[in-house]
Amino acid sequence: MKVLEDLLEDVTAGSPTSGLKWTHRSTRKLSRALGRRGMKVGRDTVGRLLRQRKYSLRTNRKYLAGTHHPDRDRQFRYLTRMRRLYFALGLPVISVDTKKKEWVGNFKNPGRCWRRRDREVLDHDFPSWAVGRAIPSGIYDVAYDDGYVVVGTSHETPTFAVAAIRRWWRIVGCRRYPGRKRLLIQADCGGANGCRNWGWKVALQQLADEFGLIITVTHYPPGASKWNPIEHAMFSLISENWAGEPLVDYELILNYIRRTRSETGFRCKAFLDMKYYPQKVKITPEQKAHVRLRPRRVLPGWNYTILPHTTPND
Repeated sequence: MKVLEDLLEDVTAGSPTSGLKWTHRSTRKLSRALGRRGMKVGRDTVGRLLRQRKYSLRTNRKYLAGTHHPDRDRQFRYLTRMRRLYFALGLPVISVDTKKKEWVGNFKNPGRCWRRRDREVLDHDFPSWAVGRAIPSGIYDVAYDDGYVVVGTSHETPTFAVAAIRRWWRIVGCRRYPGRKRLLIQADCGGANGCRNWGWKVALQQLADEFGLIITVTHYPPGASKWNPIEHAMFSLISENWAGEPLVDYELILNYIRRTRSETGFRCKAFLDMKYYPQKVKITPEQKAHVRLRPRRVLPGWNYTILPHTTPND
């Protein structure tokens, strides 16, 4: 109908290649607008006409980067190249990040799940009503498609992030990769594991010295955290698994993480870390000088290697 197309013209957007179109006007509003033009058409008929013309209900899609660093594409190519090199050599590659913090208690959790009746939760999410706070720090083994989550209870700090990696290496990594003395960590550009965070580098130096590891870190460019494998291969599955379920205590949170599965065989381990990690710990010049930091030739601000003070036996 030409009249219906005219009504949609000023609010229509779409892809010329796919032909899909969408509008923020509801079928009820369009039905009324057609009535004012002398055409009595019900909302169901309007919906059918829209579908015939390849319109559909759409949502906003987070896709455009707010910042586009000139070296963004070059860094993505380097991330891929390093990952493939370590895979070819049989060396461990882990993707790390911290999931959204959750208040622990009978609070509303976004999402829906199958129930006979609605679950009643607290009407406000006041922190004072919470049992505590859950801070899931994750390690995703890219080659083996499995995860390891350490749920902290205090603060998201570089020391906590590296403590999670240390626990993964002691329990999983050193057994899965016996004799390997190199580790590739791929992380976001900011936060507790940011490329400019000296607390992160100092903590990694301690990890390197403890196990004699040569640790190489490659960071995703600013605004590109959604491409970090841990986001879509692990954290999204965990969020889907506990969607609509109040996270009333820490044990429940751990169980939901441990029971997270995927059709490709993903599995995840989870542990609780109740140690207190203080914030805003100042790094001294002596601590910085102690770090055996070796910037990589390609984009050294985002890529670097930390060498142990004891020589590993490769």
